[in-house]
Amino acid sequence: MKAPPLHARIHAAIEGRIMSGEWAPGHRIPPESALMDEYGCARMTVNKALSALADAGLIERRRRAGSFVCRPRARNLVLDVPDLAAEITARGQAYAFRLLDREVWHRTPAEASGLTAPVLRLEGIHCADGQPLAHEERWVSLTAVPGIAAQDFTTSPPGSWLLHHTPWTEAEHRIGAAAAGAGVAAALGVAEGAACLTVERHTWRGAEGITRVCQHFLAGHYELVARFAPRQGGSTRPGEAG
Repeated sequence: MKAPPLHARIHAAIEGRIMSGEWAPGHRIPPESALMDEYGCARMTVNKALSALADAGLIERRRRAGSFVCRPRARNLVLDVPDLAAEITARGQAYAFRLLDREVWHRTPAEASGLTAPVLRLEGIHCADGQPLAHEERWVSLTAVPGIAAQDFTTSPPGSWLLHHTPWTEAEHRIGAAAAGAGVAAALGVAEGAACLTVERHTWRGAEGITRVCQHFLAGHYELVARFAPRQGGSTRPGEAG
């Protein structure tokens, strides 16, 4: 089999370090000159690899500063992807995450549609001051995030770990309300049918699906707040205000 071109090998090596979590968001990529020396190649070869990584949303190239692993961001989002552990701690409560179940699926189920198998399923409870706050079912593509397979989540919950180790380029939120089913109710310690705020979220890096998550928050215990301004370049027309 013919070996891949050198620029593709450089691309794969850097991508592997990013996706494994070895190079976290904000990490500075070695300068082009260092990569040229490491691989014994021309600047054009290195530039081709870095350009492809930038196009995939993995790195950000800054003129005169260098290239950096992208920090999580979304396009045209009113709501950002929250770090629930940080939010609960910031409001003066003790945070804890309790992992209930963990399994690897080698075929993608309907609940994880859009993710490439194998996928890791995580089920757990977010707690505030020792009391259940939210039930979470999370699916993570191990193709997109291989480094998560080695995590036990005793020091950091899955969502926080992903935010600090996995760059993403786009996310979709679906917010609603639902009655707690038997499994969710038992995990939260409430009666079946109790009212819950639901948050479903899907994240991507380019066209690649990274995670799908469904969270059930106890009604009255959590709120989502978005502050935003009118779009630039025009005033609000009748019928557009909400």
